[in-house]
Amino acid sequence: MSTSRESSSVARSVIGETINTHSPDLKQLSLDIHAHPETAFKEGFAHDAIASLLEAKGFAVTRSAYGIETSLEAESGRGGRLVIFCAEYDALPQIGHGCGHNLIAMSSIAAFLGVVEALQRTGSPGRVRLLGTPAEETGGGKARLIEAGAFSGDVAAAIMAHPICAHNIFHEPFRDYTGLAAFKLIATHIFKTEFHGKTAHAAGEPWNGVNAFDAAVAAYNNVALLRQHMEPDDRVHGIMEVGGTVPNVIPDYTRMSWMVRSPTIERADKLLGRVKACIQAGAAAAGCEQNYLESPSYMNLTSNKTLCEAYVEEMAHLGRPVMLQQEKSMNASTDMGNVAHVVPSFHGAFTIPTSMDVSIHSVKFAEAAAKYEALEAALVCAKGLAAIAIRVLLEDEIAQGARNDFDNNHGW
Repeated sequence: MSTSRESSSVARSVIGETINTHSPDLKQLSLDIHAHPETAFKEGFAHDAIASLLEAKGFAVTRSAYGIETSLEAESGRGGRLVIFCAEYDALPQIGHGCGHNLIAMSSIAAFLGVVEALQRTGSPGRVRLLGTPAEETGGGKARLIEAGAFSGDVAAAIMAHPICAHNIFHEPFRDYTGLAAFKLIATHIFKTEFHGKTAHAAGEPWNGVNAFDAAVAAYNNVALLRQHMEPDDRVHGIMEVGGTVPNVIPDYTRMSWMVRSPTIERADKLLGRVKACIQAGAAAAGCEQNYLESPSYMNLTSNKTLCEAYVEEMAHLGRPVMLQQEKSMNASTDMGNVAHVVPSFHGAFTIPTSMDVSIHSVKFAEAAAKYEALEAALVCAKGLAAIAIRVLLEDEIAQGARNDFDNNHGW
């Protein structure tokens, strides 16, 4: 055990040196991705930019990995255990990188490069993989990658971290904490619903029409009435994507997009049934036919005690204190939750400088995600991510602890 810890200590030094060396290229990559925001499954620029950077550094890259056009994969090492770094790079419509996925991509790639070099210099067994995971915001890219086998086999850990505003996760945001280890997020069902009616002249013969817009409005109002009976940490959001063409034609087609969220997938399932009853009642009231277009559901993000404690230790080595357990709930979701239910996983959070009026999924957060301080924070986080990966690969106690927590302490 002492030999493994000594190897981890040497590797920690190599990781820092390696990430510092690659820092200029990594920062430029992050800024390039930030300047070319792309939405779910359309991340062609980011996919090609990441693949080209890795290929230029000597890696064999599988482009369009697992049958997903904008996914990619690179792997290094031999024998031993396997750790996967997940790199996100999709953006939000009209807002751009308001969730800072350009920083996630950079930090995961930096951690990957650090671990690769550490394994090579120490001659240690172990494998590390960078997995490009598109469509986190919508589309459930990781859920699709799970189905395609990207996390199959004996994966010792899947690792990533997310940028955040300090006031989103801390009650007192101006304390010394620079991040959070045990980041817990809620489950989400994502779907669209279509309403089908019949056109008619809205003034001349409205009685001959079946109004699909009325069905959508009734559905929305029904859900609004449901809200007083929802638990405080439940969330339902709906928007109108298609609402008709011109006012003097009874709309025969409308489409809505919905998210139904709750702290656990079991509660989200129950809430989904109630929301769908509201939608179907709206369709029935308007005399419309109705159907659903389903997307992958996002499971609640759980935390692995061993990996979280290791991350806190590693960030302390870097002089960056990190809170272990979440003190302020955040009702957001991620498809990394799906990964956390199939392999031991770490999904931490690192803070980037923002004012108190800034929220993620905003233009102001997108602006913050391109600033020097945010890039630096992501690279420091990457050193911590790489360090816990090395410990999983080299220290049996950490690897076994992470697996035991996954098997027996999933609710921590």
